[in-house]
Amino acid sequence: MPHNSVQIFIMGNAKNAYDTRLDLVANEGVQIRDNSLESARQAINKYLEKHAPGAYFLRVRVFPHNVIRENKMILGAGADRLQKGMRKAYGRPTDRGARVPAQQAIFTLLIDSKNRKLADEAYRRAKLKLPGRFSVDITKNNI
Repeated sequence: MPHNSVQIFIMGNAKNAYDTRLDLVANEGVQIRDNSLESARQAINKYLEKHAPGAYFLRVRVFPHNVIRENKMILGAGADRLQKGMRKAYGRPTDRGARVPAQQAIFTLLIDSKNRKLADEAYRRAKLKLPGRFSVDITKNNI
């Protein structure tokens, strides 16, 4: 079984009372590799920790359960004698991925409304590291 690149699923300060919730939602069904999820998580966390330390709470909402297999092919002279191509190809486990259906939240960010622009920039940076198209759902909490 390949190791999971995402080790931390909850970041930030959970004790504060935040008035805004932002969810990064997939617009279409997509499979996201664990290293891509980890890269997006780090992008969000580093940006917010630099500009608003301790003033946010971030949760990763998906888990990479799906094992991705790959049938590696040999290239070069004489390779035709060493392998059978795609006949009975099962492949070796190489990576993990999270299958995300349409309209599922990938990240949830709780933050104060005064830091909303920071959250938008953090999500913009995360979207660059993820496959597919995403949108941000905003919910206001009345405290």
